[in-house]
Amino acid sequence: MINRHTKNKLKTAGYFIKRLRDSNFETVRVFNNYSAADPRKWSILVDPGNSSVFITCFENKPFKGEYLFEFDDGNQFFKKGYSLKTDSIEVVVRKLLDSGVSTRVDINKGDE
Repeated sequence: MINRHTKNKLKTAGYFIKRLRDSNFETVRVFNNYSAADPRKWSILVDPGNSSVFITCFENKPFKGEYLFEFDDGNQFFKKGYSLKTDSIEVVVRKLLDSGVSTRVDINKGDE
């Protein structure tokens, strides 16, 4: 059973991925088994094969108990070291869209 204190939290990889997929982003879990000494909590890949943005969640950075998300796409849309501190997936989605990261095309919609 999911701990009620961790479900529906942006710092949880499963929740973060689900919400991005709900927003029509193709998303792949890359890694979530960093050592206890490592500030990284998990990493995912958004829009693989196109913009290929890696998002890594950092815990206790810059301060204990805080989380931030670092975006790395080889300097295509995000400057090296770009990070975002937020508790809102809507902020993450808006940043991805505003930066030009593609969502999946809805094949059921067709041309309207």
